[in-house]
Amino acid sequence: MAVDLRRTRSLVATAAAVLAAAALSACGSADADQAAAPAPSSAAPSSAAPSSAAPSSAAPSSAATPSSAAPPIKGKLRGYGTVRQLSEAADLVVRGEVEAAGFRVDEVLRAATGSTVRAGARITLASLPSGVPDAAHMSTLEAGQVVVLYLAKDPTAPTFRTLSGDFGVFDVSGAGAEAVAVTRSQAMAVSGLLTEDPAASGHGFRTTLGQLRTVAAQVR
Repeated sequence: MAVDLRRTRSLVATAAAVLAAAALSACGSADADQAAAPAPSSAAPSSAAPSSAAPSSAAPSSAATPSSAAPPIKGKLRGYGTVRQLSEAADLVVRGEVEAAGFRVDEVLRAATGSTVRAGARITLASLPSGVPDAAHMSTLEAGQVVVLYLAKDPTAPTFRTLSGDFGVFDVSGAGAEAVAVTRSQAMAVSGLLTEDPAASGHGFRTTLGQLRTVAAQVR
């Protein structure tokens, strides 16, 4: 059987063309898939930690000093052991009556040099300075009370203040030299006329108006 060479060549050429077309189609499909796929990001993930404010090197501010600071507390009042000590320290020792507007002087037992206070005068009494811790424990002089007062004069005002509060106050009852004089306070009180009596300390002190006069007259 004779083979038609021209037909054979034609079939081979056709087959070759089909294979070439198939190869081109495969390449085109691959290129299209590659183009459609998203390109991987070239940016590396950040490893930096979130930034935070740098710690301040300044030391914490100290508390501000109050502008209206309380005044410093003054020391405790001086204690007196005897009537003589009170008489020596006082600028004025008087007997009289407390009035609503001051104090009426009925008798001057002792007055410092230069004093112009006389029997019949009226003087102004002042309270203890503010800030003295013992002031809260002192009694109040009230109108009608008859007392002997051991007083210190205010150098800046025409007023007087009892020595160490209740230490300078004796309540008087009765008349004449035998009138009874008793310390206003038991705790804040002398314990003797000329010498201290430890057994009487803290229990108040009782004497007579005549004895207070005598001791006051001994002080110069």
